[in-house]
Amino acid sequence: MSLPFEFDNLPSPLQQQARHHFGRLDSAAAANLPPLQRQQLLLLFAISDFIGTQMSRDSQWLPPFFASLSQHLRHPQYLPELTQTLARCQSEAEAKRALRQFRQRQMMLIASRDILGYAGLDESLAHLSELAEALIVASRDWLAEFMSGRYGYPCDAEGERQRLLILGMGKLGGGELNFSSDIDLIFTYPENGSTDGDRQLDNQQYFIRLGQKLIGLLADVDGDGFCYRVDMRLRPFGEAGPLAVSFDAIEDYYQEQGREWERYAMVKARVMGASEPGDALAKLLRPFIYRRYLDFSAIDALRRMKALIESQLRRSALTNNIKLGRGGIREVEFVVQTHQLIRGGREPALRRQQLLPVLAELQRSNCITGQDFRRLHDGYRFLRRLENLLQALADQQTQTLPDNREDQLRLALTMGYADYPQLLEQIQTHMDGIHMVFKETIGGGEQDEEELGELPALWQHPEPDVDAILTEQGLEAELAAPLMRIRSEFSRRTIGPRGRDTLDKLMPRLLLELAGNVGQVQLFERTVAVVATILTRTTYLELLLENPAARQQLVRLCAASPWIAEQLAAYPILLDELIDPMQLYQVLPQDGYAAQLREFLMRVPEEDMEQQMEALRQFKQISQLHIAAADVTGVLPVMKVSDHLSWLAEAIIEQVVNQAWQQLLVRHGAPAGVGPDKGFAVVAYGKLGGLELGYGSDLDLVFLHNAQPGSTDGDKPIDNGHFYLKLAQRVLHLFSTRTLSGILYEVDMRLRPSGASGLLVSHINSYADYQRQEAWTWEHQALVRARMVYGDAELVKQFNGIREQVLCQHRDRSVLTQQVAEMRQKMRDHLLKGGADQFDLKQGPGGITDIEFITQYLVLAHGEAMPELTRWSDNVRILELALEKGLLSAEQADLLVRTYTDIRDSNHHLVLAGQSGVIALQDRPPLCEQVAALWQAIF
Repeated sequence: MSLPFEFDNLPSPLQQQARHHFGRLDSAAAANLPPLQRQQLLLLFAISDFIGTQMSRDSQWLPPFFASLSQHLRHPQYLPELTQTLARCQSEAEAKRALRQFRQRQMMLIASRDILGYAGLDESLAHLSELAEALIVASRDWLAEFMSGRYGYPCDAEGERQRLLILGMGKLGGGELNFSSDIDLIFTYPENGSTDGDRQLDNQQYFIRLGQKLIGLLADVDGDGFCYRVDMRLRPFGEAGPLAVSFDAIEDYYQEQGREWERYAMVKARVMGASEPGDALAKLLRPFIYRRYLDFSAIDALRRMKALIESQLRRSALTNNIKLGRGGIREVEFVVQTHQLIRGGREPALRRQQLLPVLAELQRSNCITGQDFRRLHDGYRFLRRLENLLQALADQQTQTLPDNREDQLRLALTMGYADYPQLLEQIQTHMDGIHMVFKETIGGGEQDEEELGELPALWQHPEPDVDAILTEQGLEAELAAPLMRIRSEFSRRTIGPRGRDTLDKLMPRLLLELAGNVGQVQLFERTVAVVATILTRTTYLELLLENPAARQQLVRLCAASPWIAEQLAAYPILLDELIDPMQLYQVLPQDGYAAQLREFLMRVPEEDMEQQMEALRQFKQISQLHIAAADVTGVLPVMKVSDHLSWLAEAIIEQVVNQAWQQLLVRHGAPAGVGPDKGFAVVAYGKLGGLELGYGSDLDLVFLHNAQPGSTDGDKPIDNGHFYLKLAQRVLHLFSTRTLSGILYEVDMRLRPSGASGLLVSHINSYADYQRQEAWTWEHQALVRARMVYGDAELVKQFNGIREQVLCQHRDRSVLTQQVAEMRQKMRDHLLKGGADQFDLKQGPGGITDIEFITQYLVLAHGEAMPELTRWSDNVRILELALEKGLLSAEQADLLVRTYTDIRDSNHHLVLAGQSGVIALQDRPPLCEQVAALWQAIF
């Protein structure tokens, strides 16, 4: 076999890298290599660190490696060899070792044949896919036998054995797996029933356990590496759904709740390992995937999906991505699967998982032209080979072109080019051709030029008739001056030719969106403030140009709220959320924020703390935008707005603590005596404690722990107390560090025991002693609104017990009345804002704080006799309980609740309108006077 390029012609760094790997081989194995094999190894080591690293660890495999290097068909032996190897394994640890060794050896062979030019793309894709399928099926079958001693075998009602069926999705399902791909799987089984062993489990429980173990066999990282990262999020109900479901359950889900993107995903679905139940499953899923009629609705759905992928690219700041970028691999897949979803119901030849045979069928049936076929076919094959070689450099899952010269040259040489610029030029040619076909197929059409009228001239003509054009388009004449000023300002800004062309097309369309709105000058100013921040970010200009819905929502939200407009201007990444109006105004359920945040963070490498911090801030801003959008359009009432803002904060607190914990764990290990729980708790006071958080609210937090004396168990052990102090400091750091997306939350720790002079984190027993013996009355008032928002069940129970005991202790009513009144007056003296002709909604007489103090007073005064008053931490439910217990009349309770909710509603909307909580005296809510009178009656 000839070699694709000469080792001696390679640059010195690549030769050094190759000799370094070669020097780590077993000396006896290396000494016996014939000259050709030596040259082959040196070339492989120069190109791929993965091959060099693995081969130096596994030198004894050199003879079988070279014996197989000339074989073009190896995958039929994968499953028999694996089955035989696993049969000798007596434990999961042994099985993991065997699987990883087999995977690494076969991946070395596949990469080597590709790099040396011995294998074409079809062979590489087939072997990568067959290898993954063999590892999955062999692992499943070994686990079924391994678990049979304990549980027996799962059976249906007639006693027939059941098997876990595994749907391979994406490129695995299409037999087109790339070199370092994740694998997307769905677990299902034919029928419910139970196992027939000594310890019976129902079938779903059994298959969930088997599935968990299977994921562990394939994905756990140990000294031997791992086989595949396994992604199960495509299953019914995603992360919230069970790991394995029956055929009946999966059919019900897709018939009743299946979404458009799931249809798209199911086009590639294929059962791993042929079987009769697998054929039945495919038949069951077919009506969901393929409609009996020509289904052109798929075009719009896939267009939205593509827009969301582009938003992910912008969010991740990814460039040079050959999969997700414009003209990348994903666009070929979208074009082909669009035709499959439209026509597959009528044309069985299109119901295939593999892309290239379907592409050929589309040309044969004249669905695409010969020229478009060549653009897609040649571009796809070129980019897929490039993707495999890129990932084979270091066995890393990446589709981003390298930015270092050595890797750039490695890619160029293996792709058959003399240098990287030549390769780059060919990449661009292919991607431009693909994107052209993509735009013709599902690219969003631009607005009708006729509808724009003379607006393009208004923006571009040297001397437009401004007043006449504005009047003709239904725009206010007062727009003339600010429009011409912005036109002049933007013309002086440095923007590339592509960006300038996009801006010139976008601005007339934005002006058209203003027509029919009131206050067009103010609305124009808010809207162009957003545009001004993205002038040099052409992808965002293109987002607004190519997505009419995004433009409409931008103008609608800028009209509704200057606060939202400011958020969009400050964080342009939020523009991605405007693409789909159906999603924009939807908010998550209570447990949805934590689940979606976990999924959001999965896109970011765990070890990249800077990106993790940025992702937390982005998630907060995105979620707040959805909440605010639902708020200004009346979808959410005020009580629910605060609920959602509070649930969002709790989800973020959980992840911040988890990240801080993991960072300390790496350095110091875990504190002694701490089990699976962390022994750490976060108590929220104030607005978050009372589930009354507002936009821009800070967090009043107190940190507690319940660790026993001792030290951590890591390489650098420290005292347990010192560990929790470091944990608290790290949590505050994660909250307060300013990144590109700002800070996460302002955190106020002054309500901790002894205030600013106290410890940053307290043992829960010390916290209890302080509350019982040293805390002031105002601290007990604050405790009324406290609740634990992070901590294990034992800590929650301890804290709730302390809180109830302290709030229910005996108090002298007259002393309490005097202390509460004095504290209220002190706050008013220091915090009241506004002049004689203004009213402070928070600190003014009869305002928010008066109602909060009345509520806290009722709990402290009557808690001893009525412990039920301590159940809630929010004012409204406490007031409702006070009514129920006869502490307030119906009129008094209604007055306090109505005034409180009305003022909170006003505060929310003032924030969204960019105004303060100090209003004109004549605009004071009329009920505040009655609340002030009730205050005087009580105090």
